[in-house]
Amino acid sequence: MIERVGLGYDLHRLEIGRPLRLAGVDLEADRGPVGHSDADVVLHAVIDAVLGATGRGDIGDWFPDSQPEYAGIDSRRLLERVLGEIRSGGYELVNVDVTIQLERPKLSAWKPRLRARLAELLDLPTQAVNIKAKTQEGLDSVGAGQAVACWAVAGLTGPKANPAPEG
Repeated sequence: MIERVGLGYDLHRLEIGRPLRLAGVDLEADRGPVGHSDADVVLHAVIDAVLGATGRGDIGDWFPDSQPEYAGIDSRRLLERVLGEIRSGGYELVNVDVTIQLERPKLSAWKPRLRARLAELLDLPTQAVNIKAKTQEGLDSVGAGQAVACWAVAGLTGPKANPAPEG
């Protein structure tokens, strides 16, 4: 077995009156992200991190926004599919570290709930999941309250790759 690391990122613009879902948790907010699916930036970033660690592309490769069956889909279903695929390939998710960038609402009170829910969705112990929340100090689209972004790093173990044939 070898250790692998993947990095994921997602960003969605925010719109007044839309629901705000992060890590599968619905938060109280006056605005939420716009996207083809439910636009859960945390789950999207985690999916990209897991796919990156296994060399399997990104969320857009797996679930293109040109496909109507993904319109409005709950990102938890997308995560389940990706986790099932990587596990069937011999990979095991070990930990995730997430940084959410959002100006408002402030997430400090939500972090324990987000962490617990993400750990549950990933079938990991809570100690293997970390959630950080940052504002952008009024800078860029996130800081202006126009967007939400998320970075995620995933650690996995997996099978050793077969060496490339010589010649």
